Amino acid sequence: MKPRYEVNNSSIESILSWIKDGEIAIPEIQRPFVWDSSKVRDLMDSLYKGFPVGYIITWRSPDTNLKDGTRSEGKKILIDGQQRVTALTAALLGQQVVTSDYRKKRIRIAFHPIEERFEVTNPAIEKDSIWISDISMFFQQNYQSFQFVMDYCQKNSILDFNEVAQKVDRLIKIRYSNLGIIELSHELDIETVTEIFIRINSQGVVLSQADFAMSKIAVNELYNGVNIRKTIDYFCHLAKRPGDFHLIEQNDSEFSATDLFHKLKWIKDYIEELYVPDYSDLLRVAFTHKFLRGKLADLVSLLSGRDFATREYKETIAEESFKKLEEGVLDFINETNFKRYIMIVKSTGIINQKLIRSQNVLNFGYILYLLLKQKGTNKGDIPKIVRRWLVLSILTRRYSGSPESMFEFDARRFANAQNPMNYLEHIESGELSDAFWNNILISRLDTPVTSSPYFNLYLMAQVKNNEKAFLSKESEVRHLIEGRGDVHHIFPRKYLQKNGFTSRNQYNQIANYAIIQQEINIAIGDKAPEEYMKSLNEQCETKILKYGEIVDRDRLKNNLISNAIPDSIFHMNASHYSEFLEERRKLMAIKIRDYYHSL
Repeated sequence: MKPRYEVNNSSIESILSWIKDGEIAIPEIQRPFVWDSSKVRDLMDSLYKGFPVGYIITWRSPDTNLKDGTRSEGKKILIDGQQRVTALTAALLGQQVVTSDYRKKRIRIAFHPIEERFEVTNPAIEKDSIWISDISMFFQQNYQSFQFVMDYCQKNSILDFNEVAQKVDRLIKIRYSNLGIIELSHELDIETVTEIFIRINSQGVVLSQADFAMSKIAVNELYNGVNIRKTIDYFCHLAKRPGDFHLIEQNDSEFSATDLFHKLKWIKDYIEELYVPDYSDLLRVAFTHKFLRGKLADLVSLLSGRDFATREYKETIAEESFKKLEEGVLDFINETNFKRYIMIVKSTGIINQKLIRSQNVLNFGYILYLLLKQKGTNKGDIPKIVRRWLVLSILTRRYSGSPESMFEFDARRFANAQNPMNYLEHIESGELSDAFWNNILISRLDTPVTSSPYFNLYLMAQVKNNEKAFLSKESEVRHLIEGRGDVHHIFPRKYLQKNGFTSRNQYNQIANYAIIQQEINIAIGDKAPEEYMKSLNEQCETKILKYGEIVDRDRLKNNLISNAIPDSIFHMNASHYSEFLEERRKLMAIKIRDYYHSL
């Protein structure tokens, strides 16, 4: 059995030299620099005192076969220890770090030779000649140790030249301190690398497969990997924090001048909370759309140049994979594509993030949209197919749990289908049979969980149909959801509790929920349905308002129908509660079914 890893010790000077020469690549998967300056100070103090400062972990890229038959040696990618290595380059080499808001700054560490103490440089230290305000000066090529110590002693009236010289020399010898390096074999799969990482990393930081994919992208300069990574990172960052646009533009002027930056910058002016992708989402959509594969582990292999048939690594495969990935990323961030997809999602009735808890559903919806567009599917069919697939995926929990294999399965079949609509109808016939609508869906509506996807589907149906809230004349369900309107009980909670329904699982059934204007709910209080519905009947006769503004019996009847509430509500009290739940679940299931077929 080949060794999975090697453990070595190397001097800090050697490690910094390897990074400078590109032998170890920092992928920036843990970007930006998150240590505060005091941790950099403490690291310097530990090195000065000869304390161990842990390991860094590298993952060796495989050697690849070049077109001319020669082999290219793979780089070592730093997958753990970036913060530590960045701290070393900042403190010892004087390099700038990038903060969480994309600002570049220096971290200067000061040294007190007499007390052998380190501090983060501040204005008071800069004014005090006893402090050496920036230790990076000792690690510059032109540093003259004898002259510095002589000047320092003279400036501070210190007689013991040798004592200061010894302490400065000890500081300079930090460069010869050893740091442990765990080098993982390129033959290890992502799952094994992840497990090793978690077991070794004392802080328990978990890296995802997307992190490893980003590492492969970020260290590649030959095929534009650096800029592809920045495109992914900046797009996702600006989708969440558009106010950071000018900071990115100023602090990364080189990338800001590229065509890629020009293509993504529209997102800063597009405020949309419905679908806010992170880099994992963007990678998954771009990869599955272009490669028709679901496992991000495969993306890592392809970017390394792996030939899945021969198990060899070829530079031509790496080159082609980077090209296809860049195309997929550009398709994702394309303004027309993104906005058109969001319009389709909203036209489904999904107008708020709380209506769709599954990012996997939204991700595959975008994959499907891009696939259909790439196939040249009839433009009129694309929205219909995507809408129905989004809802079908929620109804059947298609992408719950690990979605990768199902993503790949569906992407390939849609891509290969002569008529994508036929594939959709084939899945519908198997997954959404009469038994599903008449039995399975009704049983899934038997739950007290307000975040249930099935209650959300019921609300989406109401939004799609532009329906009014329960007992409301003008207020639409859509507007109350957008305005963070409340979900209330049709059989009031306190009323049920007073009548023996004391369990949350009883009174909090989603079949007992409806979107209701708060003032109507307050007016209802803890009355039985038969009581407040009787008043509504009287309201239609007298035109004297007690609950909302409905004063017409036909309008009231239509309101009950649109809210899937049985006519028998007029005569119901606590003794009818179980009967009411059964009737309403059936009506809600019918509403969801009719909604689906209308998409």
